Amino acid sequence: MTWQPRSQAIPVVWLSRDAKLAAGKSIRGGVPVCWPWLGAHASEATFPGHGYARTVPWQVVESGNEPNGATRLTLRLVESEKTRSQWPYTCTLDLTIIIGETLRMELTTENTGKSDFVISEALHTYFRISDIGAVSVSGLAGCDYWDKVGGSTLKKQDGIIQFEGETDRVYINTGAECTIEDDRLKRRIRVAKSGSLSTVVWTPWTAKAERMGDLGKPDGWREMLCVESSNAIDNTVNVPPGTVHTLIVEYRTEPL
Repeated sequence: MTWQPRSQAIPVVWLSRDAKLAAGKSIRGGVPVCWPWLGAHASEATFPGHGYARTVPWQVVESGNEPNGATRLTLRLVESEKTRSQWPYTCTLDLTIIIGETLRMELTTENTGKSDFVISEALHTYFRISDIGAVSVSGLAGCDYWDKVGGSTLKKQDGIIQFEGETDRVYINTGAECTIEDDRLKRRIRVAKSGSLSTVVWTPWTAKAERMGDLGKPDGWREMLCVESSNAIDNTVNVPPGTVHTLIVEYRTEPL
């Protein structure tokens, strides 16, 4: 839901002050797990957007301490008749979280059945920033992206990303590390990943934030930015029987 290493005066992972903690609802902030599809379901309009993993219970299957003092937790998605009706494949989904001066997450899909399946996924991380107009994102220059604002069009990123309005982009075919530069907070957030070939960059801006209603009024949306390590659109993942796919991210901060 949030993460603040001891070296930081304010959190690195943002949680909305108006987040609703209710069964069956996604939490506005933290790191929602989007799985086994990202965005709308390909054929069933009644299925939840971004999959069901972020709205159902998980159970702790392992916990412990790392040699450096970090805490390790492994959570497993709890299946039910409802989840099986939306995803009729035999598999397990585990999320290992290592919480310390860095934050590392490993989302592991194991196909325990007898047929292939295809997933799209994201760790939908909300980062705490000073102000959306004062930050930039580097690491994606030259990458192709699908621009989801005002229709889905394919474009190419020119230089760093800065924000002047609603932004919803899916950068494809990139495993690059991204960096959020925040001059006002005098910090840099590094987003390193593996097992991921897409990166989503999202900010809702004023009108959409007002419609959503849980981003923290009047302008809580200005203090957050989503940079999501993912596999989406052109980069969906086929998982054959008996195999495992793992998406790994690690976040760290540096002073500017």
